[in-house]
Amino acid sequence: MTVRTKWTVQHACGHEVVHDLSNRAADRRAGFARWLAERDCTGCWKAARDSDTASKEEWLAAKRAEEQQAAAEWAKQFDMPPLEGPERALDWGTRSRHQLMTAAHAALVIEGTWDEADWAELEEKARTITRAGWWIDQRDADGTDLLELLDAATDKDRGTENPFH
Repeated sequence: MTVRTKWTVQHACGHEVVHDLSNRAADRRAGFARWLAERDCTGCWKAARDSDTASKEEWLAAKRAEEQQAAAEWAKQFDMPPLEGPERALDWGTRSRHQLMTAAHAALVIEGTWDEADWAELEEKARTITRAGWWIDQRDADGTDLLELLDAATDKDRGTENPFH
């Protein structure tokens, strides 16, 4: 007698599905059918995965909106100029500038040895960099490196902040 290949499985989600287990060795079919019974059916599993993806996308959109709001408020409070560049880069550049500047302030002033006069000088240099792409390019930099990065970007010998010149 042959071991059956079609198994009717009552899934954890409550759906009953007939599975063709002919691609499994005969001695592994019963165990696999039990394993399947502990899980949602394919349709329910996909629906849950798709809703998780939507939830992640909604969470990410909310997080970006929150970061954008904080960056805009910060820019207004500290008189930072609007950034320039392609429309799709402006928000990202604004968030990147905010994150790098706050990381630098924490590292250099709060945890470091800088006073407010040192910081004010750095802020002035930061105000001269209005290209969103520059801030995006520096997004992974350490806050402690910001002064050197700003010095390089505003180097008078280069005459521009554009790295392609």
